[in-house]
Amino acid sequence: QVQLVESGGGLVQPGGSLRLSCAASGSIFGFNTMGWYRQAPGKQRELVAMITRGGSTDYADSVKGRFTISRDNAKNTIFLQMNSLKPEDTAVYYCNRAPLRLVVSWGQGTQVTVSS
Repeated sequence: QVQLVESGGGLVQPGGSLRLSCAASGSIFGFNTMGWYRQAPGKQRELVAMITRGGSTDYADSVKGRFTISRDNAKNTIFLQMNSLKPEDTAVYYCNRAPLRLVVSWGQGTQVTVSS
């Protein structure tokens, strides 16, 4: 079973940038299409970006043009570059398999807070 550890979150001002990382370990069969999800207080968890093993990407409209997902298959690592951050991006960010139906369990996530 794949274990996932997110890192890179923090406090940033509106308009700022952060780069999140997700280290995965375990079976190669658990490292195919991956995504970044986020959950803000009082809101449902949202898939904001996904990437196939071959590098094809898709984004939620709310982050399109601002976030970039990437992966290093050799290192079993997923990244999320977040630019032009807005207060509404404040959430706990998680990496996992995508789509949601393939998720077995969640890691701790990493907190992103966008505030002036």
